[in-house]
Amino acid sequence: MSLESKFKLSMPADVLRAKYEEERTKRIRPDGASQYQELKGRFADLDEDPYITEKIVRDPIVTEHEVVILGGGFGGLCQGAHLVKQGIEDFVIVERAGDFGGTWYWNRYPGCMCDVESYCYLPLLDDTGYVPSAKYAKAPEIFAYCQMLGRHFGLYDRALFQTQVTGAEWDEAAKRWIVTTDRGDRLAARYLIMAGGILHKAKLPGVPGIETYKGHAFHTSRWDYDYTGGSPDSFMDKLGDKKVGIVGTGATAIQAVPHLAEAAGHLYVFQRTPSAVGPRNNRDTDPEWAASLKPGWAFEREENFTANISGRMPEPDLIDDGWTHIHRRNGAERAECPEDLALARELADFERMEEVRAGIEEIVKDKATAEALKPWFGHMCKRPCFHDEYLPTFNRPNVTLVDTKGMGVDRISENGVVVEGKEYELDLLIFSTGFEVTTDYTRRMGFDPVGPGGLSFSQHIENGLETIHGLVGRKFPNLFTISTLQGGAMPNYVTCAHEDAINIAHILRWAIAKGATTVQPTQQAADAWAATIEGSLGPFIEYNARCTPSYFNNELGATDENGQPKTWMPRNSVYGGPCDEFLAFLREWRASNGEERDLEITTD
Repeated sequence: MSLESKFKLSMPADVLRAKYEEERTKRIRPDGASQYQELKGRFADLDEDPYITEKIVRDPIVTEHEVVILGGGFGGLCQGAHLVKQGIEDFVIVERAGDFGGTWYWNRYPGCMCDVESYCYLPLLDDTGYVPSAKYAKAPEIFAYCQMLGRHFGLYDRALFQTQVTGAEWDEAAKRWIVTTDRGDRLAARYLIMAGGILHKAKLPGVPGIETYKGHAFHTSRWDYDYTGGSPDSFMDKLGDKKVGIVGTGATAIQAVPHLAEAAGHLYVFQRTPSAVGPRNNRDTDPEWAASLKPGWAFEREENFTANISGRMPEPDLIDDGWTHIHRRNGAERAECPEDLALARELADFERMEEVRAGIEEIVKDKATAEALKPWFGHMCKRPCFHDEYLPTFNRPNVTLVDTKGMGVDRISENGVVVEGKEYELDLLIFSTGFEVTTDYTRRMGFDPVGPGGLSFSQHIENGLETIHGLVGRKFPNLFTISTLQGGAMPNYVTCAHEDAINIAHILRWAIAKGATTVQPTQQAADAWAATIEGSLGPFIEYNARCTPSYFNNELGATDENGQPKTWMPRNSVYGGPCDEFLAFLREWRASNGEERDLEITTD
């Protein structure tokens, strides 16, 4: 019995490979990630904060702190919480938005909720004693939880909201980072922590004519309820006579489309690449279950989720959702020898995606629409989506899927969107085109730190990062980052950010106790970590290279801001091994007092 025959496939594996390659090839663009543009210039108004009800008016601040944290999302919140837990009180959090929340401040579109179960997704539940109201909490609840964290750990008194950092420069004489802002502030920091997150800088497609559109438009992360009516929790009552178009069919659109379809006179969904959409099966939290939870329950559950997505198959599977089902069915149980494992994993991936396509065929009644919604790529080539209302939405008479067959829309006119020469007139155009993930880190942060000797952080990245665990680097003393640069990533990125924050707080407590003036990793430690990153990338690179273009593989093309080819450095990558391995590196390093071995300090 051949290995392939053990898997339920509708066509031979070779045929599937050819189909995947066909779909991949027609989506590759020479401009790669530079096909997207920033919300600036004539699009700057799309980047305004529509949620501020009152502009904070204050004088510039000139002050000095032990720590300055840049970013008030979960990374910055976790960092502040763990500084407090380590007894470090002298810090300030600088945040562009009007409140804490990061992603959950900006994303208030209808239907928005987490797609990793909230019992795992929300950090510090064991500290706050909070139990989410549902397996997948809605955005307003998550935003409220961010505010709870701010209150619980006394972070509001340390926050500078509605403040954009414009620069950070190392003062060699003072041994301080001098942080400047658009408010005229000058903050001197012994330690600077950049916690800008990975899903905060919205992007637009670089479609010809986009600047000519005369209808109403916004990005999903800047939802305009004044135009649509309603709220994140209520019906959009102003769209009943409107023709609405939404560009994009990723994780955001999956959640927003059903609500737009209910409200709009007609909804056009413009698709370049379909998502793999499986059932979510959301449900309210059982009060009896919540009352039975013991201290440490959230950490245990988070560990179980991480073990599942790392291929460990813990028993029991506490999460039992789409994410764990994907990773627990890796084909290993059907391989007869170690040499069969790689093929078994590929066949299991084929099998899972066959089920996704079969589910689409069963739910969507129009055959042409169902075919267009079928994804032809590996299950982890794009972020898997789970939703119970998205696919049935395409059975509504007021919903039209406009499939661009992988090419994207032709252009945008004064009146709407043009695909294959046909113009779709619109009253409202919504860009569900996501966030910058693989663009230059300093571009996403909005400034470029300048270290000793005038070396910019962007130059340091181009030359090859030298860090320990992606947290603190050489050549930039006392500068810490919570990011994917030489760091970790997983479906629940908050887990990585939280663990990063724990280690940074651990390092700072040690450094302060030592009376440190500067902190940076030894050259040996930085080289060893870079080698670990590079050594983890084989299967990771191989899998993503076969994928359709997405932010997972930098749209299969790395280019600079002028569209010129750019060399990708493996040592700057995310850790490519199992998720739990990265967390183990951090925890084992912390438990073994790795700071004494791998960090060098100077003292006054």
